[in-house]
Parts: sequence; C-alpha cells; structure tokens
Amino acid sequence: MQEKLKPILDIQELDMKMLRLMRVKRERQKEVKQIEDLRKDLHQQMKEKEEDIKAISENIHTHEKKIEEVAEKVKKLEAHQTTIKKVKDFNALTQEMTGAERERINMEQKIATLIEHRTTEQELLEKISDSLATSEESSIALEKEIQSGISLINTEGSALKAERDKLAATADEDTLRIYERLLRNKKDRVVVPIQNRTCNGCHITLTPQHENLVRKGDNLVYCEHCSRIHYWQESEAVEGTAVATKRRRRRLANA
Repeated sequence: MQEKLKPILDIQELDMKMLRLMRVKRERQKEVKQIEDLRKDLHQQMKEKEEDIKAISENIHTHEKKIEEVAEKVKKLEAHQTTIKKVKDFNALTQEMTGAERERINMEQKIATLIEHRTTEQELLEKISDSLATSEESSIALEKEIQSGISLINTEGSALKAERDKLAATADEDTLRIYERLLRNKKDRVVVPIQNRTCNGCHITLTPQHENLVRKGDNLVYCEHCSRIHYWQESEAVEGTAVATKRRRRRLANA
C-alpha cells in the first residue's frame, strides 16, 4: 500500500504548487479588480458631480427667468401707477411693487448662493478629474504588470498540470480517487507522515496501535481526527519521491 502512495505523494507536491499559484493568482486578480473599482468609483463621482452642476445651473436659470418676470411685472405696475388718481389705489400698487421687489431681491440672493455652490462643485469636479487622470496613468502600468504576472502563473500552472496528468496515469485509480476527494475537501496536504506518534496534518497525538498500522503499510490508514491518509516517512516505498528529497535536504541542512 505504501508503494501505491508513492505517485500520490509526487502528485500532492504538484497539487500544492498549483494551489499556491491559484492563491497568488486570486490575489493578483483581486488587485486588478480593486484598480478597476477605483476607476469606476471616480467615473461615478464625476458623473454625479456633472449631474449636480447641471441641476444647479438649471435652477439658476429658473430663478433668472422668475426675476425677469418680476421685473416685467414691476414695469407694468409702474406704468399703471401713473394713471391712478385715487390715493388708496396708488398705495395698493405701491405695496404690490414693494412685494415684487422683495421677491426679486430674495431670488437674487438664492442665485448668488446657487452660483457659489456651483463653483464649489466645479472645483470638486476638477479635483476628481485630476485624480482619475493620475489614477489611470499609474494604474495602467500596474495593471499591465499584474496581468503579465497572471500570464506567467497560467504558464507555470499549465506545465504543472501536464506533469500531474502524466503521474496520475501511473497512479492506482482507487487511491487517486480517495486522495482527490480529500484534497477537494481540505484544499491542503491530505497524505501526511506521522512524526513522534503525531499526525503531521492536525498535530494530534495518535495511539501506538495506529502507528504500527502505518508502519506495516498493508492498507491505507486514515487519521482518526482529520481523516488524512498517513504514511511512514522512513519507508523505503516512499524513497525517490519529492517528499523524500525534501526530507533529505532538511537532514543535510541540520547536519
């Protein structure tokens, strides 16, 4: 059974590399999305400011039209006042003209406030426009760099997959199927050694009987706690695998 795990261990090393690449790729794609979202947000802010400025300008125009109407009204009242002979009627027209004048002054004040508001909004629009131009200029280069990195990840991932497919063709089908099911669930190493009677996956202490079963290697032995497959790392059956090579390097480094 340990012999059946040999190609699985090499496949697992390739899968771990591919999982790392996928995580890096997702992070890079997230960066691209953040850049795109920033540009969209600035474009949206510009659109909203332009709409606000347009609405303010229309409001100003409406008030200006009303002032013209009031001015025309006052002009007619003045002309009519010259024909009035009774003091009572004259005074009534005077009051009406005074009210119209107050209305004109009030609208002029509103226009002044609106113009000031429009100026502020136009200044904000210019700042947003400048921010967008700066952002687009700097983000285009960054986006190209990220996309180039993603392209390299895709190339490396394709090479790893091709190598994995070759190994998978030599692996025991049932063992491979069990391994792949565990991998889908955990997205991490699922074939692990036991060290000092401890699972190298969940790091929980195992029984002596469990260790003996793993040492014998007659059948697949699963961790009672995390369901990972255990193997005895000193077994000759796993020699020549990527795992054994890494273990040998660690020994040399420690020496």
